[in-house]
Amino acid sequence: MNIIMLGAPGTGKGTVAGILQERIGIKQVSTGDIFRENIKNGTELGKIADSYISKGQLVPDDITIGIVKKRLEDEDVKNGIILDGFPRTVLQAQELDKILETKGQKIDLVINLTTPEEEIIERIVNRRVCSNQECKTVYNLILNPPKKEGICDKCGSQLIKRKDDNIETVKQRFENYIKQTSPLIDYYEKQGNLYTAVVSKQINKLGKDVAEDIIEKISQK
Repeated sequence: MNIIMLGAPGTGKGTVAGILQERIGIKQVSTGDIFRENIKNGTELGKIADSYISKGQLVPDDITIGIVKKRLEDEDVKNGIILDGFPRTVLQAQELDKILETKGQKIDLVINLTTPEEEIIERIVNRRVCSNQECKTVYNLILNPPKKEGICDKCGSQLIKRKDDNIETVKQRFENYIKQTSPLIDYYEKQGNLYTAVVSKQINKLGKDVAEDIIEKISQK
């Protein structure tokens, strides 16, 4: 099964994808994590990506598509993948369909998460992520704090705050999402595989609740 996570930054895509990976056994792959790892290691790709990400801009399509195409060749995703952070544009979605078609596969489910903008900003500035790339558990200092400050509950690794998790960058990323990524909702709605869910403390529904709904939906297929 191939799944796509859609939603503006801070809507809980990583949380939902992480739970799905654990429960249904499909590998979660975040293009953001791939970029951040390259930035951390100072690779050529990392330098290019950082020049865009640090300004709250999207990395160009050709670079991102190439990375995803290469990742889809790996053994751990041969039976399915949960894509978090890709596609970001209709062009990327069209290219992904072509790549999967050559493998005799398709996108089975597109999960579209929505959250009020003021909640998104609050979530992101309080977000902390496990530094262990095999774990990558996401915490929130207000909504879902770790049991021990600065330490991951699951693996004991240090929690970090992403460099781009600040108000200015978040607002820019949100604007970019509305302009460039929201057309994907129409694209997948026409394909008939879109599932939209609201993640908001205003209705007392968080990412873990949405994940449970999706698992139940998948089990009924």
